[in-house]
Amino acid sequence: MKYAWVVLGSLCLGPQCFASDGASTYPQRPVRMVNPFPPGGSSDPMCRLLADALTRALGQQFVVDNRGGGNGNIGTALVAKANPDGYTVLFGSGTTFTINPYVYRSQGFDPKKDFTPVIRFAAVPNVLVLNPSLPARSLTEFTEYVKARPGALNYASAGNGSSMHLAAELYQKMSGTKMLHIPFVSPGQATQDTMANRTQLIFHLVAAVYPQVQAGNLRALAVLDKSRSGVLPAVPTTAEAGLPGLESGTWYVIMTPAGTPAGVAANLNQAVNRELANPAFRKRVVEMGGSLLGGSAAEVMPYIETEARKWSEVVRVAGIKLD
Repeated sequence: MKYAWVVLGSLCLGPQCFASDGASTYPQRPVRMVNPFPPGGSSDPMCRLLADALTRALGQQFVVDNRGGGNGNIGTALVAKANPDGYTVLFGSGTTFTINPYVYRSQGFDPKKDFTPVIRFAAVPNVLVLNPSLPARSLTEFTEYVKARPGALNYASAGNGSSMHLAAELYQKMSGTKMLHIPFVSPGQATQDTMANRTQLIFHLVAAVYPQVQAGNLRALAVLDKSRSGVLPAVPTTAEAGLPGLESGTWYVIMTPAGTPAGVAANLNQAVNRELANPAFRKRVVEMGGSLLGGSAAEVMPYIETEARKWSEVVRVAGIKLD
């Protein structure tokens, strides 16, 4: 009987002991959060904000690992091939899932099959900004100015296939204008050249350029979103400015490798949703130029598919292809 008592005394009889997916004990060690873009990029502050919040909420450190290259493909492929145990998490970008599949011959992963969706995190719209030397003070004036000078204006981007590039292509398609694309390796260099008037405009992410707009180094004409930006409240949306439907930006999504236990993914989803409901956290995201998303894991793939249909057509019309 004594031996039987020792065995029974070592048993766990709580409901958590019968979970087969590790959800009740996750995480038990540090988690690597891969940001597939370089340090200092527009995604970096939001990724680190979330990593810090999850570290506090879940009691294990979430360590940001920047793996830039290939417009997000390299770091995303790294996560796709990682052990599906919940200890490698992707801070993914909409560009990687909705534009790259149509401009690259191979991404090194299957965006539909190689991931377990966790949650949509936040979105950041593009904003059309000009060098202040240009006379246009509204989107309508700018369109008239460009139409009168077909091919004369240079627009900057962070590279072929970037959200900045596709936003400009969508604008040209909708407005019947023609400009010259100047791709840069670095979004920071694209911004600097626009301020120096080597390029005249850029469809940049709000989070990256609003300080330069507030300082008067760039002039913002329209936010490419349904709602005005919290950091540029005086700048109209494209619908308000006379070009409804011109909407572009990027959004961030949390993914884990395919095969991640359902309970682990659910724990992450719940933790992120709790942070998105926290007023202090929400305020920080808005201050970074973002709007909050959240919701269930089931909403992730339909959202990606809707966005992919839109941008695949823009890529087709523009004829963008990358090796």
